[in-house]
Amino acid sequence: MTSDEADAEFRDWMRDNLTRAAKHFGVTVSGQPVFGWLDRSISVAVRKGGADRWLRVVSEDPKWVHLDFWKGNRDSNNIIDIPKPIVLASFEWDEHRRQRAELMTRLPGRPCSSTDVLRTDIPLSSQWWSQLRRALSVLSRTPTGRVNVDQNKVDQRVHAAFGEHVNIKVEQWETAHGDLHWGNLFRPRLGIVDWEHWGRAPAGTDAATLYCYSLLAPSTARALHDVFADVLDSPAGQVAQLYVIARLSHRARRGEHPDLVEPLANHARSLLGDPGQPMPGP
Repeated sequence: MTSDEADAEFRDWMRDNLTRAAKHFGVTVSGQPVFGWLDRSISVAVRKGGADRWLRVVSEDPKWVHLDFWKGNRDSNNIIDIPKPIVLASFEWDEHRRQRAELMTRLPGRPCSSTDVLRTDIPLSSQWWSQLRRALSVLSRTPTGRVNVDQNKVDQRVHAAFGEHVNIKVEQWETAHGDLHWGNLFRPRLGIVDWEHWGRAPAGTDAATLYCYSLLAPSTARALHDVFADVLDSPAGQVAQLYVIARLSHRARRGEHPDLVEPLANHARSLLGDPGQPMPGP
């Protein structure tokens, strides 16, 4: 079997999982299924009792399901005063891998982008930006024992990206979404989805992540910087950006968004204060 055939077979299996979950919850599929990162999840709009809902099924190797991410969406029900989905019900089963199905409330509007990276500038109202700023501020103060990233992981990523001579110590930590890209933000009314990885992270991680995913859309990047200038331009924010650049560069070099490699490298040079210094290779 070729890799393409294997991928197609896996997708068919995920569609079967989605059908099983819909039957379990007694919902009617009302949209077209969409696949998540590396096809490890599949989601679709559904209806139940006249209400719009969202159904998601994720598949994972059983050895990883003890980690925080596995029940991140459910745990995020404890976060209040932020426009986000609520997990209404869930169930799990084993079939080759571990499957977890979650039935959630459905947010109005649509994603800002069909991909993580924003490649075309989009119009966003001042109210939208204000709501995002407020939501991340509320989130940053939300107490949790969950961990998105620790100092050891920061060190690993930074050393791999910039070399062993670059060391950054995280002095400020806060609660973060942890994967705040443009596919996880809704418009025209702000909504934030995909809460698998939320937890403690370097202060400014969410703003830094979104900014780095905006580098190919300069007008939107400037608007974002204007809203979060005090965060991004602070010492803590610069540390967060270096960590995010290191993480996204690792993924870019694996082929996920290769058009970001050069912009990320240029941004890292500006933060490190050495614009002429070449970045380490993969």
